[in-house]
Amino acid sequence: MIDPVSELPDRRQLLTHARSVVVKIGTNALSDPGGQLDHTLIAHLAAQVAALHARGVRTTLVSSGAIGAGITELGLPGRPKDLPMLQAAASVGQSLLMNFFAQAFAAHHIHVGQILITRGDFEHRGRYLNLRNCIQALHRVQTVPIINENDTVSVAEIRFGDNDLIAAHVTNLLRAEVLILLSVVDGLLDSAGQTIPLIRDMDDSAPHVQDHKSSRGTGGMGSKLMAAGTVKTAGEPVLIANGKTPHVITDLLAGKPLGTLIVPNAKRLSSRSRWIGLTARPLGTLTIDDGAVRALRQNKSLLASGIVRATGDFVHGDPVAVTDAQGIIIAHGLSNYSQADVEKIRGQRTSRFAELLETETYYDEVIHRDDLVLEGGAPDTR
Repeated sequence: MIDPVSELPDRRQLLTHARSVVVKIGTNALSDPGGQLDHTLIAHLAAQVAALHARGVRTTLVSSGAIGAGITELGLPGRPKDLPMLQAAASVGQSLLMNFFAQAFAAHHIHVGQILITRGDFEHRGRYLNLRNCIQALHRVQTVPIINENDTVSVAEIRFGDNDLIAAHVTNLLRAEVLILLSVVDGLLDSAGQTIPLIRDMDDSAPHVQDHKSSRGTGGMGSKLMAAGTVKTAGEPVLIANGKTPHVITDLLAGKPLGTLIVPNAKRLSSRSRWIGLTARPLGTLTIDDGAVRALRQNKSLLASGIVRATGDFVHGDPVAVTDAQGIIIAHGLSNYSQADVEKIRGQRTSRFAELLETETYYDEVIHRDDLVLEGGAPDTR
């Protein structure tokens, strides 16, 4: 529920001990009133991150702004609707954006490292782990990673919009202890235009979401709340605040009452569970009966006997969604079988697998409980 200020939790206790933070800053927050990259704001941002750096807080930046910077540099009248022109603007703007960040952090004797990513880098398990290793290596050499979508080659990502969801995935990738989403509003606002200080239940935030998106970017409060819900489910707090507020990052992490705090779920998911349940895109769907639904909710594996139908194009080890008879997602998991093989054994007991699959080696479970994450999160038991 949305709480009045009198019921706010102790922000200091929740935030001040964080040692790994992801900060996402949007295009409008990075731009001055004329639409140019705001050098002063970037300098202030670098100073705040440097202050965290000096305290041993590993900070990862997710920065929008490349397309906006390219639009300005190329003298375009507005954001192009043509995909190749969007890609061209990103190509021109990305080097400008990184140059400004490099200069700002150099004043504090800190290096920056650019990482350009697409959705596939999160959804492919090997690339996902490689990305984590790269970010962690940058932190080890006292370098601030700056992440952006690779808009020059991605297609669906540009249409998706903002970097908010990428920031959420990076938070879960690193198991960072706080996600800060910076825009040009003071947080989630109520109908009177006042900042809502605290959200415990994401369903309560929906009536306050405005339909419009930012003028030079493509995100909005809806994408921020979607991203926040992902991180909340994983067990980490999220802060939404105004990136133009002086000292906003350091003040937020000091527990000062700025922006909107989204309180995390009580249980933190393991890194593996975050990838299975919150990041990987399902390649198929397993529909199960009511008995199997009850079994999953009792932390049991998914057996073939409870499967009614298997759809999609998946093979052994691929992520799948698990739904009940009404199509409601119950869980996500990694299948031990291909779609074709699940269709052969669905509804059957394990004793028939050798005959049906024409093999003497097989898995007892279609999805083992260690590879299964219930919708809405699961205990971190591994």
